[in-house]
Order: sequence, then structure tokens, then C-alpha cells
Amino acid sequence: MTTFVDRVELHIAAGNGGHGCASVHREKFKPLGGPDGGNGGRGGDVILTVDQSVTTLLDYHHSPHRKATNGKPGEGGNRAGKDGQDLILPVPDGTVVLDKAGNVLADLVGHGTSYVAAQGGRGGLGNAALASARRKAPGFALLGEPGDFGDIVLELKTVADVALVGYPSAGKSSLISVLSAAKPKIADYPFTTLVPNLGVVTAGSTVYTIADVPGLIPGASQGKGLGLEFLRHVERCSVLVHVLDTATLESERDPVSDLDVIEEELKQYGGLGDRPRIVVLNKIDVPDGKDLAEMVRPDLEARGYRVFEVSAVAHTGLRELTFALGELVGKARATRPKEEATRIVIRPKAVDDAGFTVTQEDDGLFRVRGEKPERWVRQTDFNNDEAVGYLADRLNRLGVEEQLMKAGARAGDGVAIGPEDNAVVFDWEPSMMSGAEMLGRRGEDHRFEEQRPAVQRRRDRDAERDESLREYGDFDPFE
Repeated sequence: MTTFVDRVELHIAAGNGGHGCASVHREKFKPLGGPDGGNGGRGGDVILTVDQSVTTLLDYHHSPHRKATNGKPGEGGNRAGKDGQDLILPVPDGTVVLDKAGNVLADLVGHGTSYVAAQGGRGGLGNAALASARRKAPGFALLGEPGDFGDIVLELKTVADVALVGYPSAGKSSLISVLSAAKPKIADYPFTTLVPNLGVVTAGSTVYTIADVPGLIPGASQGKGLGLEFLRHVERCSVLVHVLDTATLESERDPVSDLDVIEEELKQYGGLGDRPRIVVLNKIDVPDGKDLAEMVRPDLEARGYRVFEVSAVAHTGLRELTFALGELVGKARATRPKEEATRIVIRPKAVDDAGFTVTQEDDGLFRVRGEKPERWVRQTDFNNDEAVGYLADRLNRLGVEEQLMKAGARAGDGVAIGPEDNAVVFDWEPSMMSGAEMLGRRGEDHRFEEQRPAVQRRRDRDAERDESLREYGDFDPFE
């Protein structure tokens, strides 16, 4: 039965935003009290958070589909919908988040580090929030936006200071069991270690972590044996320890050739050439092992390696090895760049950035792409003519109509807003700037006009005219 997983594909979906409410306040002797539809609630986010108590991605291997809750719709009486609950997914320290193409999205190191993997959709505005001087009683509300969804890949890279590398059954598990309080499975058959084991070692004032990970064989960098499942956990370590078996029963193997094979695999994997190395000749409690260790030690020291002869069984040579590793770990920590204070980088948009683009495709279709136009389309209820008119007004004010004219669009041409797989396509009918909005008077309820005194109606009309002139300059559609 699988008990450890260090790579999973996760299918995530954030919550959808709740729809806004279109409602009119009504009570005795006051049948038209004005719009009172509340806003919809925000959809819940999907958040990955580092939790020190989590050591594997096993839960997500068994349940790869995760979804946050949706926001609630708004209600009458200016009651806003409840926000969706965020979905917190605990992950081990050292988890890397990638997209399906292999691009790194986040590298989560340190307890409490979080990453919003999928953002919840915005709640739609109710008609109370959409009311204005020209739109006294909107008969529509905005829809909630759908939340983000997609597939991500989680990879676990063990966070440790020292990594023990070597052939299967070289004695790595035995070594970590006597250097620390870790209790890994120990046996005399290959690939006993199937999961990384972490131990904490104290050497004087230096405390560091040491990792015993699955053994290497020739071809591991191409995925043979446990292959990449091992090498992935070596990347974060500061020091590499070659554990060489001096008492192997395989006649074609010896410590020097084992070292060459492992170094070649590390070279093929890449990115580990700058890590300091130490060579440990293990199992010197065996008579033949002691003789072989003394024989190969000069060759290894001639290559520049620091060599330690140890016996995990007899507890020989462990103190010297422990302090040597502590010294190297201390040097590695001292050379790491100090963490800088968090800075917020503000990148303002260019002055001439319209926030959208208009392009003509080969089939003559004009496509509009941009954050605002696409969001507005998602929020529009196309079964409500007034909501569609409101969308047209927003697009017009943004300058979409002007850019379509400059791109050569004519009445009746097809216009698509959004990506190819999820676009709204319509036949374009140009309007005369704000004239369409003012002549159509979208969103007004003329029953309010009948109830207001004549003087107040004139004041409101003057206010509308002044607002229009401020928004569109000196243009007067009624001239």
C-alpha cells in the first residue's frame, strides 16, 4: 500500500461568485421605495499552505479533485450574499507548484507560506449598487463571476541540510539511525528505503537536518529504478555525503567505481555540481571492509575528498563525521544571501494603455480581448435586455466602439469578446457615442417621474445634462 507520495496532479476549482439581486423595496403606502437588491458573495479561494505536520502528498493522490464553496446570491432588503469559504490545502515544506507545462508557479518553503492557486469569482452587484442619477431603478443585476479552475502539479523536494547518497543497501538508513533519532526501515535487500527519512543532528552549537533518501543505480537520472524520485529530494541539500559500501558481496563493485557511477548520475541530473562532498566508507566493522577502506582511501583523498571510515553498527568514527558535517553546514548557511525585507513592486500601466485590444481575424471576425470587457461579459445576463444595454454602455465608455471603427468594422460585422473557446459573438450595430444611452434612457422607471414634482424633475434633468457633459466633453447628442 502506498504510504508516501511526492508528486501529484491536482484538479482544483475556486468558488463562483454569487449573483446580484434585482429587487424593489415595497411596503404599505410606499409601493416604489427604490431598488434594494444586495450584492452576491465572493467565491472561496483555493490556497496552498505549508504545514510542518504534513510530510507527504498522499491525501491528494487519493483525492485529486478539490473545490472551494460558491458565494451566496444577494437578497432583497440590501442583504448581501455570504462569501464562499476558502479551501486551505496543507502541503509539506518544500513543495513546488507547477502548471501542466512544467512552469514553476510557486516554491513553498517555510511554515505558514501560502499561495493562492485558484482565485474565487467576484460577486455580482445588486441593482441597489447599480442605481445612479440617470438609472434610478435598474431592473437587472450583475451575475457572479466563475472562479478559477485548472490543473496544477505538486512536487515535494525534501528540505534538509545534508543528503546521504549511495547505492541501495550501502548503509544510509543505518547511518542516519545512529546519527539522529530517526528510525527508518533497515534490511539487507535493495531499495529498502522507499521514502525519504529525515533526522535532526546536533554537533556542538550547530543543529542540522540530514536526509536518507532512496538509493541510486546506473540510469537513475533517466528514471531507472527509483530514479527521479530520489534525485528530486537532493536539490535543496547543502552538503552531499557519499556513503560507500566496503563490504559489498557483488564482485563487480568496489567503492571507487560506486562513487564514479553516483557522480555521473548527479552530473546527468544537473544543478548539483557546486555542493561540497564528503565520502563515508561504511561497514569497516567487517574485516574485509576495513582492509578495503584502507586500500581505497588514498585514491579518494587524491581526488580531493575528505574521507571518513565509519561503522554504523559499531558506532565507530561517528563523532568526527558529525562535527565535519556541522562545519560544512555552518559554512553553507553563512554564504547564503540574507533575506531581504518584503518589497511591493508597483508597475503602473502605460498612459496610453486602453486595457483591451481589437484585432481582425482571417475570417473577418473582430475579436476584443481585455480584462474589463471579458469580465463585464461574464457578469451580464443576456436574457435581460436592460442588462445587455448596460453592457453596451460600459463598452462604449471604455472606448471599444471607437477602436472597432478605427479597425475598419462596419455595421453588421461579427464581433467576439473573449477567447476562442469561450467568447460572446454578436453582430455589431454602432451607436452615436452617448446618444444611444441617453436617448434610450436605460434603467429608468418612469413611474418615479410621475411621482416627482415638476421642479425636482427639472433639477434632475439639469443634473443629468451636467453629468453627461463632464463625462463626454462638449458633445451634445440633441444638437
